[in-house]
Amino acid sequence: MVRIGGRTFRMGSNEHYPEEAPAHLVAVDAFWIDRTPVTNRQFKEFVRATGHVTVAEIVPDAKDYPGALSHMLYAGSLVFSPPRHPVSLGDLSQWWTFLRDANWRRPYGPKSNLVGLDDHPVVHVAYADALAYAHWMGKELPTEAEWELAARGGLEDAEFAWGHELTPQGQHLANTWQGEFPHQNTCTDGFARTSPVDAFPPNGYGVSDMIGNVWEWTSDFYVAGHEKPTAKACCIPRNPRGPREQESYDSCQPSIRIPRRVLKGGSHLCAPNYCRRYRPAARHAEPVDTSTSHVGFRCVVRA
Repeated sequence: MVRIGGRTFRMGSNEHYPEEAPAHLVAVDAFWIDRTPVTNRQFKEFVRATGHVTVAEIVPDAKDYPGALSHMLYAGSLVFSPPRHPVSLGDLSQWWTFLRDANWRRPYGPKSNLVGLDDHPVVHVAYADALAYAHWMGKELPTEAEWELAARGGLEDAEFAWGHELTPQGQHLANTWQGEFPHQNTCTDGFARTSPVDAFPPNGYGVSDMIGNVWEWTSDFYVAGHEKPTAKACCIPRNPRGPREQESYDSCQPSIRIPRRVLKGGSHLCAPNYCRRYRPAARHAEPVDTSTSHVGFRCVVRA
């Protein structure tokens, strides 16, 4: 793990997606954070020791999903399946497929495996799976503020974790998407899907893979935007924990009360033409029961 010293920093951004605003000062006490996302090798040790069964490996309970057809309730997870031609960027079903028996052991579907992927981040983990691993290790999941402070690497108001340019002098510093998402990936960074967690240089704090590769769970419930900052220095939030659970439900699905947590960091699917969320300030909502082929996590220990 890497120690992040306590400090006050500017969280969020007023320059990008609206849910990142407003930029505001927060104070965070010192903590330790995993140097890399949790890998398949590490998660395999956890499962071997505890017998943990992930959410993606369990058939959903019909009472939790009112209106769902019985033949659609099976164990599986969302896998990125790129189309072969341009499609509407407003229709996620064009590149996401809920595959039966896709899970952390079979990241691309039932015929896949983890051969050669031990040092890649574990994926297809729902929030409960990440939390179970963290507690087994005697750790916690980071708050959004802790995660963002660690991701910034000591830089103040920089757009990226390494400065103000996405690819300084043409160098790729994170696993993101090059080309036209979702049908064309030129892979100039060397990877079409996930990459080893130490494939790119660490940031200024010595923490690796905070940007790109996989989105990472935080413990904060999600609402679309940060609280309005106060002008009083004495009122700077200290170790903020996000909103209450009842504020984080998706209003588009009132019949299914599944809370959402904040994801941070972007993934290998973030592209300039679609999702410029390969930045410390970027954030995304994820239902706690959902697992995908581009979401992982790392842990913290508070000093």
